[in-house]
Amino acid sequence: MNEAIITRGLVKKYGRHAALNGFTLAVPSGSITGLVGRNGAGKTTWMMTVAGFVIPNAGEVSILGSGPFDAGRHGGRFTILPQDSDLPNEGRVRSLLVGYARLQGMTRKDAAKSADELIEVMNLADKANASIRSLSHGMRKRVMVAQAFLGHPEVVMLDEPLSGLDPVEAERLRSFLLSLRGKTTLVISSHQLDDIEKLCTHVAFVADGKVERMETLRAITSDSGRIVYTLKTLPSDLAAIEQECPGVRLVVGDGEYGRVERVDRVGYVALVAEFGEGMTVEAVNAALLPRLVPFGVIAVTPGRSLEEAYLGK
Repeated sequence: MNEAIITRGLVKKYGRHAALNGFTLAVPSGSITGLVGRNGAGKTTWMMTVAGFVIPNAGEVSILGSGPFDAGRHGGRFTILPQDSDLPNEGRVRSLLVGYARLQGMTRKDAAKSADELIEVMNLADKANASIRSLSHGMRKRVMVAQAFLGHPEVVMLDEPLSGLDPVEAERLRSFLLSLRGKTTLVISSHQLDDIEKLCTHVAFVADGKVERMETLRAITSDSGRIVYTLKTLPSDLAAIEQECPGVRLVVGDGEYGRVERVDRVGYVALVAEFGEGMTVEAVNAALLPRLVPFGVIAVTPGRSLEEAYLGK
């Protein structure tokens, strides 16, 4: 089976409003698939429908090749972190996680082991016996993320998982999610397109209750006639390089080219090569790189950022 989740023609109406309007999406097994869209586009409704919390008016859902969500078939194999989820204030971190793991059918020993592993992963060891009431918003969020991964489920759906985390903990969670690539199927809904770009292998653009586009991240961002080169120093004669590479226009990057990593370090610059439809990334790199190597090539980034692709820039 190549798809962990398949939905076909999902429709969900609230009165005259169709929150889902023929939502069709296949999520590849082992992928990290990002859902991108405006508020009200249907992302959360789709996730809640797949999880069985919302009953559609029409359409089909299949999880792991065995039909719509069923606790008997999918318990422990499929989990979700809803955006507006919360925890009981009087509960304590470790005991809550052990209890949630037990509800999934795990033995007490396995539940305790899984809880302890995730407490460590989420950097909550010093809060293991703390009450939920005493935790900051970011700490609560990390406990909620932890519960979604108890028992190593095969499919995990996360709605805004990085919201509310400080930069250090957000990077820790990103590293954890990336470590699951190819092992666990993840679906992530987020308005932070930079996070989607860092994490996801596939991206679905969602609007008006349906999927407008679903492709690999590389396919979405690379088809743009642009390569950004991060250099230690800027060539003094860009016109001469352009003459040696017909069809290529060189532009010194500025804030518009925010996808260039580490370009803000002292002495680093962004040089953007723009080229027409008749040229390929490979051909442009073959022509330009030998001429740019003397200026210290730090990174080569083909294509647009996900944000640029989504906004049609």
